Amino acid sequence: MTCSDPRPQYDTLEDYPVYPYGDLGVTYTPNSTTFKLWSPAAQAARVKLYTDDRPTTQAHATLDLEEINRAWTATVPEDLDGTYYTFQIKRNGRWLAEATDPYARATGTNGLRGQVVDLFDTDPPGWETDRRPAMGAPTDAVLYELHVRDLSMDPHSGIEHRGKFLGLTERGTTTPRGDTTGLDHLIELGVTHVHLLPSFDFVSVDESRPDSTQYNWGYDPQNYNVPEGSYSTNPADGKVRIREFKAMVQALHAAGIRVIMDVVYNHTGRTENSNFQLLVPDYFYRFNEDGTYSDASACGNEIASERPMVRKYIRESLEYWVDEYHVDGFRFDLMGIHDIATMNDVSETLHSIDPTILLYGEGWSAGPSPLPEKQRALKANTSELIQIAAFSDDLRDALKGSVFEHEERGFVSGATDLAESVRFGIVAATAHPQIEYDSINYSEGPWAKQPGQCVNYVSCHDNHTLWDRLEISNPRDPVWLRKRMHHLALATVLTSQGIPFLHAGSEILRSKGGDENSYKSSDEVNAIKWDDKGRHGETFRYVRHLIALRKAHPAFRLGETELIARHLTFTDDGRDGQLIAYRIQDAPGDQWSDIYVVLNGAQTIRRVTLPEGEWRQVVDGTAVDPTGIGRSLTDKADVDPVSANVFVRQVTQ
Repeated sequence: MTCSDPRPQYDTLEDYPVYPYGDLGVTYTPNSTTFKLWSPAAQAARVKLYTDDRPTTQAHATLDLEEINRAWTATVPEDLDGTYYTFQIKRNGRWLAEATDPYARATGTNGLRGQVVDLFDTDPPGWETDRRPAMGAPTDAVLYELHVRDLSMDPHSGIEHRGKFLGLTERGTTTPRGDTTGLDHLIELGVTHVHLLPSFDFVSVDESRPDSTQYNWGYDPQNYNVPEGSYSTNPADGKVRIREFKAMVQALHAAGIRVIMDVVYNHTGRTENSNFQLLVPDYFYRFNEDGTYSDASACGNEIASERPMVRKYIRESLEYWVDEYHVDGFRFDLMGIHDIATMNDVSETLHSIDPTILLYGEGWSAGPSPLPEKQRALKANTSELIQIAAFSDDLRDALKGSVFEHEERGFVSGATDLAESVRFGIVAATAHPQIEYDSINYSEGPWAKQPGQCVNYVSCHDNHTLWDRLEISNPRDPVWLRKRMHHLALATVLTSQGIPFLHAGSEILRSKGGDENSYKSSDEVNAIKWDDKGRHGETFRYVRHLIALRKAHPAFRLGETELIARHLTFTDDGRDGQLIAYRIQDAPGDQWSDIYVVLNGAQTIRRVTLPEGEWRQVVDGTAVDPTGIGRSLTDKADVDPVSANVFVRQVTQ
């Protein structure tokens, strides 16, 4: 069928035929390049070729596409490596605006034109030997959420490639006083995964001004299969951003750290003039009954993940990041917008590539969706998801107070009615016989089938940093006391079952000066202030040692709901609005046969009754020492105000 032939008319978007193959976009060889576009809505389609990515440059060739096997296709029998291109369709007798290929794997400046590239040329030296660091169960992970730019923009970071992917490859960087920064800091801290805020190509930063002071978190996707150009040293050359992203992954892997990508398939940064809407009108979006765009993302639109070709697109995009870039997992923004079937399809596909790939997301949306709630990947439906975790806002707000009520206090900052929600977080939102589910802040029952489906955290890029929040909710408390609150919150996350998640810089009391929503604020607000590491060395050491303690002791990451219910018991000391106590006995594989954890949220010393035997304290409110802190204890112990405390009955020197 040629593009001048009569074409079938489809009554609904659901009638569109599915393209069954995996070669949409560009297939390159040195001898030829084939372009393929799926667009049943098009009456005709064409590809335009350009010698560079400047908006003023005119196409040097325009090729009509022929519809063959459900895709608009053209093959150019020459080497097009480096050539830029756009697609364009005719609909209702008129040509729509040119658009970047949704399947583009490389683009020029600002992602306005795709680029044909030989991907073999984008591999950094040694890429063929890059391997994922060893990984066990999901609960063995310690996640560290980081914005690429935040790591290196501070003038005292000692990092040469500030604000770039390459900034994460540099070793030996320090502050002027000699504290390690950047990648060496992550190694020293001991995290297992770096979770990168959106690092695919997004709309809001002008890549033609890469050295300007523009800033954005990146939750406005433009080209899903292309790294963000402003984080590269040359946004105009598609190969450079690819090679530098790979070099970053390679450096992290060499350091024993895996890479998680924050992905935003729930909406697009543009709506009417997005690549999807210009090339396959309406198909990729959900609509309200009145014909307006539905907007569960609160960003102007939401993706119709349940449609076959949308589901296929998401799955193939994620596969591509795993295969081409060696990415180790994904965090799904507003996962509650996606349908459960798509998420499980993604999980099955990615885990068939590598069963240790980590998948998790936000089990909520930012507004109502026309997709029924029972079909959506909401936190309440987590048990229907396969090997996919959700964030626990239950524990987050129980520890520090609701993110929507800034002055509200949490367990660590003085609240007396949130202890049961903290206990719920300690057992990773799983079924446990001692949890009183009618007393949980947000959930009415266990929502995680297994602890590996619960991500425990107290702060992230959204809302205030933990330190800023405590300053707002507890302005009259002295700094030393707020530090204890901060320590207690992080200690709770790192000793609870489930998957612990840390906001970058929380280990050095990171502040954004009270900025609650810094998505486009300055580097001065967002950058990690590396001098804080020297100022708050006690906090850094505390968090580092807690991570090491967790990694050394399987008792804090039992990994199965049945094991938690069997081995973890809350005690009578722990039925108090400001005190939580529990015991972990005979945890499989742990050298400590008996562990007693006491979390004191009160601003007074509390006396607790220790189980029978001789105990040594290994964690208090300011220190972690696996060999023991102070003298041996029997019968009773006094725990400091606002402190996490761990006692053990068998210590191996």
